[in-house]
Formats: sequence, C-alpha cells, structure tokens
Amino acid sequence: MLKMFSTQLSGLFKKIQEVNEFSFEDGARLLAQAVVGDGHVYIYGNGEMAAMAAEATEGAEPLKFIRNWRGIEEVTSADRVVLFTRYSNDDAALTVGQELSERGIPFVVVCTVLDDDSIGSITSSADAVIDLKLERGLIPDETGNRVGYPGAMAGLFAYYGLRFTLEEILADYE
Repeated sequence: MLKMFSTQLSGLFKKIQEVNEFSFEDGARLLAQAVVGDGHVYIYGNGEMAAMAAEATEGAEPLKFIRNWRGIEEVTSADRVVLFTRYSNDDAALTVGQELSERGIPFVVVCTVLDDDSIGSITSSADAVIDLKLERGLIPDETGNRVGYPGAMAGLFAYYGLRFTLEEILADYE
C-alpha cells in the first residue's frame, strides 16, 4: 500500500503544481506586498492545516515576516493573510475570510475547492486561490473506501510553492 500511496501522492503534487501555476505567482505577489512594505504575513491553519503555521514559524527555516494567526485584531491593512483549510466550505475559515474582506485585507486561500462552491464562498472572496485537488483519500482499501487523505502534506506542498515563489520575487527587489 505504501508504494501505491507514494505514487498517488507524487501525482497529487504534480497536479497541484500544474493547476495552480498562476495562483502561486498571484499569491506570492500579494504576500510580497506585505514583506516589502511594513506588514507581516499571517498564517491561519484550521485543523491539521495548522501544520503550515508551525512549519513557517518554528520549522528548520522559519521566515521572520510570518506570524501565526491569533485573531483579526492583530492584522492591519499593511498585512496579508494565508488561510489553510481542508475544504472551501469550512465554516471557521469562511468566517475569517469574511472578516478579512470586510476590513479590506487581501488574503490567499489554500484548500480543496469543492464542486458545490457558490457565490459567497471563501474562494469568491479570496484574492488568490490555490486548489489542493484533494477530495478523498488516495488509495482504496479492501472494502472499496478511499483512505490516506494527506491534507497536511498537500498543504505543506502548497506552502512551499508559495514560499519559493515569494523568495524569487523578493530576490528581484534586492
């Protein structure tokens, strides 16, 4: 099963990269505005997606301009936010996205965009959307169910996609 999971995971990463090529650039440009200005980049991670904030601030290569989301009160118009959530219809992330929109604070959302998304969803209010394309587990089990849902792994892949693109943009400013 591990070999099948590894193969499927590689395919997922390739799909995320290909489908979101322009979204990575748009999102990184948006984040660069905060970095070259007087702002910070806040990372909101819901559930297992909190791993992205931990990686960005406490991992082996933390970024000095990244802050963990602690609430809308800390965020200013000079800041940018990246919302990581499993699905585009997550109620908690929708609430945060609405608060950001109301305050005019640009944000990037990283999630699996569900087919039943409608106007008013988090994807319609975000300035950039990175779709994880992960609606179910990657491999079938003996009973026909799909298991192996690597949400945090897909989120970390997207985080690094944003990070590397942002670092390329910032290198042009130096």
